[in-house]
Amino acid sequence: MTFTSFSYFLFLPMVYLVFYFVNDRYRWLLLLISSYGFYSTFKAPQLILALVLVTVVSYVCAVLLGRTIDEKQRKYLFLFGVIVCVLLLIGVKLAPRFASLLGAGVNSTSNNLLLSLGISYFSFQAISYMADVYLEILEPESHFGYHALALAFFPKLLQGPIERAGDLLPQLKKPYPFDYDSMRSGMLLFTWGLFKKVVIADRLALYADQVFNNVHDYKGLPLIIGTYAYALQIYFDFSGYTDMARGTARLFGINLTENFNRPYLATSIADFWRRWHISFSRWILDYIFKPLQMSWRGWGQAGTALALLVTFLISGLWHGFSRGFVIWGLLHGFYLAASTFYRPYQKRLHKWLRVDKSRWLKWWQVLVTFNLVSFAWIFFRSGSQNGWYVVENILLHAKVSAFWVMGDWYPFVTLFLIAHFFLLDGFYKNNWGIRNSSIRYLCYTMTVTLIFLYGFGPADKFIYFRF
Repeated sequence: MTFTSFSYFLFLPMVYLVFYFVNDRYRWLLLLISSYGFYSTFKAPQLILALVLVTVVSYVCAVLLGRTIDEKQRKYLFLFGVIVCVLLLIGVKLAPRFASLLGAGVNSTSNNLLLSLGISYFSFQAISYMADVYLEILEPESHFGYHALALAFFPKLLQGPIERAGDLLPQLKKPYPFDYDSMRSGMLLFTWGLFKKVVIADRLALYADQVFNNVHDYKGLPLIIGTYAYALQIYFDFSGYTDMARGTARLFGINLTENFNRPYLATSIADFWRRWHISFSRWILDYIFKPLQMSWRGWGQAGTALALLVTFLISGLWHGFSRGFVIWGLLHGFYLAASTFYRPYQKRLHKWLRVDKSRWLKWWQVLVTFNLVSFAWIFFRSGSQNGWYVVENILLHAKVSAFWVMGDWYPFVTLFLIAHFFLLDGFYKNNWGIRNSSIRYLCYTMTVTLIFLYGFGPADKFIYFRF
């Protein structure tokens, strides 16, 4: 069951209806049962087992951390909990390779996807929870049910956001007062995410997949177009899921982290990571980069640069144990490491070039940043060997004559849908606060109509399900 499936459109209203009538004292139990029921629809018992183990280990370790005074024992408890979560994460992600080597017949993309679905997100949440308790930022949660629900809450279980226990637990415990505005905004946010996924991302997938699934059939401009199409696809796909998750959670009175803030309008790579997958960016900043930076602070800028390289190498490995993800992570690490040396001279350079007061400087920075990010997506999407082929043939064979590589109508339809998105995006960012009710309902109608026209077919799975 996914957010775009018909079964989910039955599941969600049923859960909400029961939730509405149940007493506040038992609502956590309903949501926990619903979350495990939702996860069980993927028919991957090893994932349920992993979730249970991560939940039990993180709960026990946190409770013991709260009761233990001896610092050495607390350190060992924390390390034990982290090691168990990491080993489970690595073991589940490597399971397809082991099964393939043993001839167990799990070579299909669908099966490989199910073998690691969602484990990264609840493992990271468990690690951050134990870290916050260890650092005495947070008191350990004594109620096992609320702790289990914080990890398994179904809207954010598969693709995040990676919520902090300090933000989520108080929301799960507070009484639920019915609020029409919250329900309305939740439904609108869910619909907006559905539009981004099934209308725009899945149309862009037709464009990007034809190129990247057959890269050796193309040279030059088709590869450039495919790269940009994938950059847009992964944004609309991932942010669409996040909006649907946040919209679902809002129905139950829960506000999840806004995971995207127009990342392709970023003016630098650092700004991009403040806007893209925000909950993950904060996680690696707080629990990987900052400890490394503190350890290597004696090396000055070189220590910061090295900490960035290592952090984003780990980020690449989190996405998967392949050279393509490693290259993607190292590229972002290199971009950020280079900026630590360049930043002190940036303003002086702009002033020397006499562009410091230019109104076009910001848009130039946006263009450069978008192209650097898109370049890294090549390896993320196609791996190392095909990635180098794409780069080489983009540089050597960029010819305009190859523009219409996907047929005559796909580019026009895709451009129309993206234009419609940007038209509605301004209204959405204003919480659909259009004073004229006729225009507001026209926008609603256009969005729903396009979902029905383009969204009800064999929809692609969400890209980030595999991570």
